[in-house]
Amino acid sequence: MRRSKLFMPTIKETPADAQIPSHRLMLRAGLVRQTAAGIYSWLPMGYRVLRKIEQIVREEMDSTGAQEILMPTIQPSELWQESGRYDDYGKEMLRVTDRHDRGLLYGPTHEEVVTDIFRNSVKSYRDLPQNLYQIHWKFRDEVRPRFGVMRGREFFMKDNYSFDIDAASARISYNKMFVSYLRTFARMGLTPIPMQADSGAIGGDMSHEFIILADTGESTVYCDSAWLDSDPLSLDIDFDTDLQPIVDRWTKLYAATDDKYDPESCPVNEERLYTGRGIEVGHIFYFGTKYSNAMGATVSNDQGQEVPVEMGSYGIGVSRLVGAIIEASHDDDGIVWPESVAPFQVGLINLRAGDAACNEICEKLYSSLSVANVDTLYDERDERAGVKFAEMDLIGLPWQIAVGPRGVKAGTVEIRRRGGKREEISAEAAFSRLT
Repeated sequence: MRRSKLFMPTIKETPADAQIPSHRLMLRAGLVRQTAAGIYSWLPMGYRVLRKIEQIVREEMDSTGAQEILMPTIQPSELWQESGRYDDYGKEMLRVTDRHDRGLLYGPTHEEVVTDIFRNSVKSYRDLPQNLYQIHWKFRDEVRPRFGVMRGREFFMKDNYSFDIDAASARISYNKMFVSYLRTFARMGLTPIPMQADSGAIGGDMSHEFIILADTGESTVYCDSAWLDSDPLSLDIDFDTDLQPIVDRWTKLYAATDDKYDPESCPVNEERLYTGRGIEVGHIFYFGTKYSNAMGATVSNDQGQEVPVEMGSYGIGVSRLVGAIIEASHDDDGIVWPESVAPFQVGLINLRAGDAACNEICEKLYSSLSVANVDTLYDERDERAGVKFAEMDLIGLPWQIAVGPRGVKAGTVEIRRRGGKREEISAEAAFSRLT
């Protein structure tokens, strides 16, 4: 993409109502614009990041055998009345009435809808297990939406739902999601820390929330410092095998948030105990037969008896992750994107637009990188070098290549990893490094 063609309305001054780094930087870098309180429009740069995160989530879900579906955002209130949650959910649920006086709601979650789909479609234990997921928009009417996409009212989320014949089988499904979540967040350059959690309005008696570390996180985190060196991607995962040993290995490392931390019973000595801040980016729940009992989601077992299915639900805040990644990875100059989710991999800067030699080198590099499928943002505008460098740092692309008259004469270009030192090498060497 040529910078002159890209719709990226950057802002020089920090917006007064933006209280945390991710909110400030997403507005300044032209990733989003607020449409209403807690509701944002995603502009091209932000949308590219959102889609890259979405694709990582999708690939990891598919690897577990989960199948993607798409459910409606608007749900009939009767399903929630049937489950018993309609009155319990509170004012966060946006309730509406259509022209025929039928009660509807904008879905904050989809346990009821997916249970209804299941009960009308699956009748035998032979068709289990099932795990259905979607990546879709949801709405929760937060009383005080704030912090940009970190705590908005409308949000983009992956939610999936498992159906099993018994508790032992449900544990297998739960473990798949546990391990998949570790991998998903690690692929985004994050260190995921699973912590035992309360189930809240979802229900259930087994639950983990996944925390990533960030200085501006909403919760204080206490954990074994071994978490900081953990690498879920180093595990060769086969989702058709017993994953309980892997889950046990990861959960035995101590981790707690401030509301559960007890210094008297903490098993980690002071030298190994890490204390920091964290942001929740995912949550998994096992709630047994809570919804299947209430809504009649039963199957015949191998003895011909009708039994309620065992269920779990699993969520990842996809749009929240955009903000969370920025909270975990930024500096005084702007965003520092991990390569896996960056809107572009390379920022190519022409320091002397209009100079024939500079233009030629830039055009060749831009063409070659594009052919090699390296996402490149080419700033060919007639702007001062300082403006171009500042903007590239603000938007946080992993790599920068700068081409100027002095380097062209010497047969070199400047290459720099975001936040690192500049290095002068040949254009060919720069291309090789990036591919």
